[in-house]
Amino acid sequence: MFGRPKQQNAIKLTQLSSLVAEDVQLDGDLVFSRGLRIDGRVRGRINGLGGDGGTPALLVLSASGVIEGSVRCGNALISGSIKGDIDVEQFVELQAGARITGTLRYRRLQMELGAVVQGQLICMDDTTLTAGAQVVELIQQPSAPGLAGPRDAASPAPIAQAASR
Repeated sequence: MFGRPKQQNAIKLTQLSSLVAEDVQLDGDLVFSRGLRIDGRVRGRINGLGGDGGTPALLVLSASGVIEGSVRCGNALISGSIKGDIDVEQFVELQAGARITGTLRYRRLQMELGAVVQGQLICMDDTTLTAGAQVVELIQQPSAPGLAGPRDAASPAPIAQAASR
């Protein structure tokens, strides 16, 4: 409506060339190029190498997919659960069912309502992927006085607040 036109994201699902199916559990490190879709469970490090012609490697984690370990790739589309640090060189989309526990480093981020990140979000600029980045830490916000009583284990977690350092 105002300002610049909305930029379209450059994730191409047609570059997917490998699949970890829903009934598969993989224990160990996994290296891929081009694209990988995970519907099952992976315990170990995942490393996406750039594909042909300098195309960034794409990781798609479906709603049934679970990763326990660190992830490094060019682009990511996440609907499932990751317990570990994530380094995405270009663009990451966290869909409504995404559950991330760990540090997420990215250059561009799209996060849908319902996605959960328990950890740090670190936005990288074009010149660095590991140092000098802006850090955004999600913290738990206490209940406002007079609005709610003490929180018990059955109550939903309060909304996270972003705080820059």
